[in-house]
Amino acid sequence: MTQKKQESNASSDMNSGKRVGFAGSIISLLFLFLAISLQVFWFENTDSTQITIIIVATFASIIAMLSGFSWDEVKDAILHGCQIAMFPMLILMMVGVLIASWLASGTIPALIYYGIQILSPDYFLFTACLICCIGSLSTGSSWTTAATFGVGFMGIGVALGISPAVTAGAVISGSIFGDKMSPLSDSTNLAAAVAEADLFTHIKSMVYSTGPAIIITLLIYLAMSFSGQGSAEVDDTQVQNILRAINDEFSLNLIVFLPPVMVFVLIALKVNGLAVMVLSSLIGTLIAMLLQGHNFGDMLTYMNYGFVVETGVENIDSVLSGGGLQNMLWTVSLGFVALAMGGIFEKTGMLESVLEKMTMLVHSMRGLVTTHVISSFIINIFSASQFMAVIIPTRMLSGIYKKQGLAPHVCSRVSEDSATVTSPLVPWGLGGVYYSSVLGVSTLDYLPYTFLALVAPLVTLTLAYSDTFMFRIQQSQN
Repeated sequence: MTQKKQESNASSDMNSGKRVGFAGSIISLLFLFLAISLQVFWFENTDSTQITIIIVATFASIIAMLSGFSWDEVKDAILHGCQIAMFPMLILMMVGVLIASWLASGTIPALIYYGIQILSPDYFLFTACLICCIGSLSTGSSWTTAATFGVGFMGIGVALGISPAVTAGAVISGSIFGDKMSPLSDSTNLAAAVAEADLFTHIKSMVYSTGPAIIITLLIYLAMSFSGQGSAEVDDTQVQNILRAINDEFSLNLIVFLPPVMVFVLIALKVNGLAVMVLSSLIGTLIAMLLQGHNFGDMLTYMNYGFVVETGVENIDSVLSGGGLQNMLWTVSLGFVALAMGGIFEKTGMLESVLEKMTMLVHSMRGLVTTHVISSFIINIFSASQFMAVIIPTRMLSGIYKKQGLAPHVCSRVSEDSATVTSPLVPWGLGGVYYSSVLGVSTLDYLPYTFLALVAPLVTLTLAYSDTFMFRIQQSQN
């Protein structure tokens, strides 16, 4: 909850007087769009996003100062964004440590070893998404689910000949399901709080949009699995070589499953997410030393630089080597730079200047929901923060929902169906940065296969345009 409160409080004290006008705001936003487009599509460069965003942040800072902001105010906006990034980036660094310790301990290799034998390509994508749904619903954390079960499924997918991009899409779809629906989730609590909706009424309301969305998503993955899309023909010899290599390299005692079990226990006890990462990494380190024969010096090196294994089977070596704090620093730098830029857009009022113009579309229920969906995605793009995408549009539009007689949990539901689910689709956003780093697949590669993120906004728009399950205030009170 710390991150949620931090961003909510920071958002509430935004400058209510001075701000960049619409012209300056739209020029800055278009400059970001143009700069990223040139980098990715013209120069075909996906590794230098930090530099592009620094250029955009510099441009936006100049626009802000020409609009009357002092350098000190712009600097405070940058620091505001960095402060928002601080806790998620610490978690991301610890995820690198956790993955390395779980690889060395045999936890992830065991998940892959047994998963290969249990799961079939015919229902692999469906199963991966469903298990991640259950995991994220239980923990309330999409990030934890992706870093534990998700990493295991990525390895299983490689062995079964499934495209990593498709597997990542299934893992992320399942992971963000719980991020929407679990009462333990920060975003679920945040959306309800900002819209002034009761938490459990908000969750019940999401059943009518998220329910159909996840069913459609699971059916798509099932159809893809049976049709062979995203997969190659499974080579039984190769699979047996992989199983033999894992079995020869690691002791697959059931004790290696203790770290993920402890994650569930710690989260159930409401232990802070960063502490969960640290403690589960230490448990993995202990198992690696006692069971796998590594010494403490080895573990320090693995957790810092990443675990490396050489089984002689190329496919599995690439999966079972990775993690490490240092290997996360490229992603961490992107997170800080992107959130610093987002701080400028937010604190100088650029985002609100643009959103205010969009309120001209909210005279009808359909226009209101459409505006909410579009603005949430825009804020995700330009603030790089899922939490800001929940807070700003919901705060600006919640009063209009009430004027149109719509219950607060309709507003909070639309926020989740647009802001929460689309966060993983922004390459420089917190969600996109995290998932691409942990799963080893670029955002643009997994985007077409992250079906829950694509289907959920369409479902919520369908409900609005058909006036279905659009609960009125009177209905809510009865």
